[in-house]
Amino acid sequence: MINPNFSITYETVARDRPLSAIRVHPAAGDPRRGWLTADGWTAPVALGRGGILANKREGDGGTPKGTFYPRQLWWRADRHPRPRTYLPVRPIRPDDAWCEDPNDRHYNQPMRLSRDQAGDRLTREDHLYDFIVEIDHNSAPRIAGRGSAVFLHLARANFSATAGCVSMTKSSMLRLLRRMSRQTKIIIGS
Repeated sequence: MINPNFSITYETVARDRPLSAIRVHPAAGDPRRGWLTADGWTAPVALGRGGILANKREGDGGTPKGTFYPRQLWWRADRHPRPRTYLPVRPIRPDDAWCEDPNDRHYNQPMRLSRDQAGDRLTREDHLYDFIVEIDHNSAPRIAGRGSAVFLHLARANFSATAGCVSMTKSSMLRLLRRMSRQTKIIIGS
């Protein structure tokens, strides 16, 4: 006898399995806007002010072209419940920051800053960094000047360009997180 609930069970399992890949490509007519597609689902994204670049450099505003993997999710535990994801999850602390100085030995790595130190803090007044997917761009090996702090994060309300990241709405981020694992390929610009 055929189980009448089989298709429902299958759909639930298919929807909950980790994604093998997501693709990000520019929108026609505006290189600072794009589309993220994953398993038949498409969402608008904002890209770097320099569009997608094959030869990413620090400060060029470009979103790097290539295939990357997510490393972990950073999230504002003081603002949101822990999201469901297959990724390792780390709450953002007030002293968490990211090193963007090519002359620093900690370039393109997380770091901790005291209250009086300047730097790119992950705790922001706006909500752009409420969810940050750290990707492995320029990480093995790290090359000074080849770009740092390239993340997937939340977009501004007007979807204005980023400094080189891929940004999206909160609902798109949460939907994506439910299916992301460390094995999910992030294919940008191909």
